[in-house]
Amino acid sequence: MVATSQRTADDIVARYAARFGADVFRGSESDVLGRMYDTARSADADVIVRITGDCPLIDSETIDVVVQEILDGDVQYATNVFERAFPRGLDVEAFTFESFEHVHEVATEPHHREHVTPYYREQENVFSTESITSKDVFDDPQFQNRGDLRLTLDEADDYEVLRTIYENVPFDDILPIREAIRYVDENDLMELNTNIEQKSH
Repeated sequence: MVATSQRTADDIVARYAARFGADVFRGSESDVLGRMYDTARSADADVIVRITGDCPLIDSETIDVVVQEILDGDVQYATNVFERAFPRGLDVEAFTFESFEHVHEVATEPHHREHVTPYYREQENVFSTESITSKDVFDDPQFQNRGDLRLTLDEADDYEVLRTIYENVPFDDILPIREAIRYVDENDLMELNTNIEQKSH
């Protein structure tokens, strides 16, 4: 599901998401936590997997490893962002609806409402959590501990990096993250956006 705002500027997001087969839920622009909660409730979700729209190279294997932690047992919140071992742009979070309902009720700080999940990470003693490392997903050391890579889409320089990858790395439906990282390494592509200051959240 694509959870976007009710702003006119996001009509294009809703239009293209629906065109490509996604269910679309529209809610508050500022209360993103509330929007996510309403989206999950409308879908009658048991487990929520959060992937942000600025991660076009998101990796399905990484998603599966994170989600499996929730499905396997007593974990309420699992993610690969506790430590920066993955490139920016591969962030995945999974959490139970039951725990998210609690977060929705008690998280009141503006940064909690805007960024959805900081409450989980700030209140680790309240929830059962699991941290996924790059070694849990990748066997090859080239893909482990790659927090030095920026494969997200926030700034114009990020767009140039991603455009170059998509124009030069062969793929069918989904561009494999391993091939993207190899191409970035072989062509020193991170020089294009390495100086961007990451937004805090």
